This record gives sequence, C-alpha cells and structure tokens, in this order.
Amino acid sequence: MKLGELTVNRIGFGAMRVIDNGSIWGEPSDRAKALKVLRRAVELGVNFFDTAESYGPHTSEILIAEALHPYPKGFAIGTKCGVARPSASRWDADGRPEKLKKDLEGSLKRLRLERIDLYQLHTVDPKVPLEVSLGALADMQREGKIRHVGVSNVTVRQLEQARKIVQVVSVQNRYSIVDRASDDVVDYSEEHGLAFLPWYPLGDGSALASRKVKQLAKAKGAPAAQVALAWLLARSPVMLPIPGTSSIPHLEENVKAAGLKLSDEDIRSLG
Repeated sequence: MKLGELTVNRIGFGAMRVIDNGSIWGEPSDRAKALKVLRRAVELGVNFFDTAESYGPHTSEILIAEALHPYPKGFAIGTKCGVARPSASRWDADGRPEKLKKDLEGSLKRLRLERIDLYQLHTVDPKVPLEVSLGALADMQREGKIRHVGVSNVTVRQLEQARKIVQVVSVQNRYSIVDRASDDVVDYSEEHGLAFLPWYPLGDGSALASRKVKQLAKAKGAPAAQVALAWLLARSPVMLPIPGTSSIPHLEENVKAAGLKLSDEDIRSLG
C-alpha cells in the first residue's frame, strides 16, 4: 500500500512494546531479545516501523538503530513528536515549536538518519493552536528533515484543519475490531487517500477475548490475533496495522495475518 510516496507492506510493526513494561519506561527487561524481535520483523518482510521519541523515552528509537542500521533498502520509519515524559506515569501533550524541533533533532540523531520518512504529531496540544504545531513541522519539512507528515489522535474536524496547514499523508488513531470510535476518521482517510495506522490494533488484548473473534478463529484454525488483524485489513484498503510485541512467536503470528482472507460471511459474523 501507499504511505505518501512510500510503498510499504500491509502489516507494520509498532515498536513501543519492545519496552516490555506497562509504563513504556526505561529499558526492556532483555535488551538482546528486544534486538532480536526487531531484526526478526524485517526478516519476515515488515518494512515499516512506527515508534516515538516518548517511548522510553528515547529507548525504542535507540534500539531500532542498534538493531537495523544501516537500514535495508525500502525500509521506512515513522516516529512521533509532541509528548513530554517527566515521569513514568505521565504522557503530557507539548506541541510548542521549540519542543517539536528538539524532538526532531533528537530522533534524527538516535535513528541515525538525515531525514525522517514519516514524522507524526503525537497528539493535539490544547494549549497550542494546531496551526502553530503543524506549521513548525511544515517548516522542518521544507528544511529537508522530514519526508512526510502525519497526525495522531485526531477527530475528522482536526484532520480537516491539519490538511489546510500541511500535506498530511497518514492518521494514527486508536482503533480495533472492539474499539471503532474512529470509524468516521477511517472513512475520511479512505476517501482522501490517507494511510490509517490503528494503534492498539488488538485492543490492548481485548480483541483476543472477543467471543465472535474466538469463534471465527476456531472455525478457521487460526489464532485470534490473526482474525482481528485480518478484519482490520478487510475494513479499508488504507489500513496499515502496526501490532507491537516483545515476543518473536507473537510477531510471527501477527505477520501471518496478511495471508488470512476473510469472506463477506466471515466479516458479517464479526459484526
């Protein structure tokens, strides 16, 4: 599928969960294992990773570069800016231009890149006008440090506003078979040719507990995670799921979802 000018495979990798603790703070419990997961994802054909400078903070980006730099041809990285982590329990929106510029310079250094493929505003800061935050990203894009701009955690109205400020190629909102609050954003993205990256594509595990998902998984002889991800792929051609994990078996299971085709009857059974 298309992600701006980039061509990526339909299953990406969300690199938040390589930091395998609930707060996404500090280092993974097993650094060597985390590096193996990242490398295995590429071996399986995943050519788009999503991360953020706030994961760790900084740890996820550092691990990606340590595991994969120099990056293979055709590999793309998306990262995010605009969230401050003063402590493990806090995720504070900070869309001030000076914060975003600092985030970008840090991400470029940690990822060992001269330009970020996809740079996403992590969330809308209610204290900073959206045109100010995205205007700063547009300036950095003109400087050649950003290839494409994306937005995250937005409403359709905010997305429409964002597209008047800068060329937006992607949207990242929470979305899964058990959490469809962003249905209107998915539909808007499809109508306008924007990639939609669902975060928590397995509903933070709740999709795996869904009775309908488990029933269809049993009927198909497939893991519940594959059914939930296959439903996302069938939901829209602009859907780019980014399931994350710290487990190689789970990673391999998730990637195989791209090969699981659901019939119209299957989709109706999931509601």
